[in-house]
Amino acid sequence: MAVTGAARGVGHALAVRLAESPMIGRVVAIDDHRGDATGVTWRVADVRDPALAARLAGVDAVVHADVDTSADADPRQRRAFNVRGAQTVLTAAAAERVGRVVLVTSAMVYGARPDNPVPLPEDAPLLADADGSVAADLLEIEELARRSRRVNPGTAVTVARPAALVGEAVDTLLTRHFESPRLLAVRGCAPRWQFCHVDDLVSALELAAVGAVAGDFAVGCDGWLEQPEIESLSGMRSLELPARLTFGTAQRLHRMGVTPAPAADLKYAVYPWVVDCASLRAVGWRPSHGNAEALSLLLAARGGHHAVAGRRIARKEAAITAAAGTAAVIGTAAIVRAARRRNR
Repeated sequence: MAVTGAARGVGHALAVRLAESPMIGRVVAIDDHRGDATGVTWRVADVRDPALAARLAGVDAVVHADVDTSADADPRQRRAFNVRGAQTVLTAAAAERVGRVVLVTSAMVYGARPDNPVPLPEDAPLLADADGSVAADLLEIEELARRSRRVNPGTAVTVARPAALVGEAVDTLLTRHFESPRLLAVRGCAPRWQFCHVDDLVSALELAAVGAVAGDFAVGCDGWLEQPEIESLSGMRSLELPARLTFGTAQRLHRMGVTPAPAADLKYAVYPWVVDCASLRAVGWRPSHGNAEALSLLLAARGGHHAVAGRRIARKEAAITAAAGTAAVIGTAAIVRAARRRNR
């Protein structure tokens, strides 16, 4: 059994769990540097390097967890890393006749839309915007998975799609939404939040690694939280704006290089994309964390950070933004620019 990205994040947590699992024999940990996971065999490699095939010698399954979804990554570099990495892992696994590959994407691939059913079935169409966002990277990985199933039928490909991920060292545009001075809401739409704790994703990946669950499946807490529940649990208030103003302004700020993500990413904070984890339930899996607990852990991990539209800024600028109400969205560019100049 091999795990990519084993020196950090989800990959590290998975390598540690598999090393202790009675269902798994030897664990091969792959990353571009050695990590601190013990009880594993380390093989240093870049997942984009075609020589990766040699690192998979003797492996019967590989979980590819080396995916970049960080909030501050350069979009072009992130996409190149994510797509090339997944492609190389699938090609190397086929070359070494590895029996199973498990890819980690996100429930974001379903898209966040005001008319989404709640919850979304696992076989719902993948309607995320292919526009340079994180979700677009993950859509391309999903297409690679479908292509690999056709071209290399000897290697079973499984795709895990977690809800909004929460856990140690998780720093995404979605977690930064809760570092903002206000919770953004779009007028006329009721947001619904579903989380997935890293521990629960790891337990689901363990089942996928041994073939207990196959195909494309979702991972997340049971149910969801409504916006009033989010406000009550977080102590944060919402800022409600018209959709056209919200997304139009967000896209302009992104084009100017002020905010790190396109407007499409903002949809995941205001429109529902709750998933039904039917495949995991069918094999007896249950999440160990609830949505309220996951939110509590997320809020506790903010560590004094303050963010606006996904970009971290000083507390003073965050307070100004909150006080400015609707005008804050329009004025975010000037505020963030000033903060960036002071930080240089």
